[in-house]
Amino acid sequence: MASPKNTSRKITLSRSRDIPFNKLVLSDRNVRRVQAGVSIEDLAEDIARRTLLQSLSVRPILGEDGQPLDRYEVQAGGRRYRALELLVKQKRLNKTAPVPCVIREDGIL
Repeated sequence: MASPKNTSRKITLSRSRDIPFNKLVLSDRNVRRVQAGVSIEDLAEDIARRTLLQSLSVRPILGEDGQPLDRYEVQAGGRRYRALELLVKQKRLNKTAPVPCVIREDGIL
């Protein structure tokens, strides 16, 4: 039997917070590799009915000086982002509505 890895090292969880939808942008790197069976329209309806059940994973967008801007790139959760975007376009969700996000400072998913 293999010995367990070092379990005495403390882990740090990524911080989370609600970020206004209009402060989020979809990352070019957020590309689904497997097609899901639920359309964006169906996902939007599910979010409208049950709310967002899983946070988006985001990272701060940095300016030319390396300092974080007041915007965040969605690294994981692109379909949920598009469903929220559809709800905003349909005027069923305010563009400044708070969206639960996990903030990844290291950019690793």
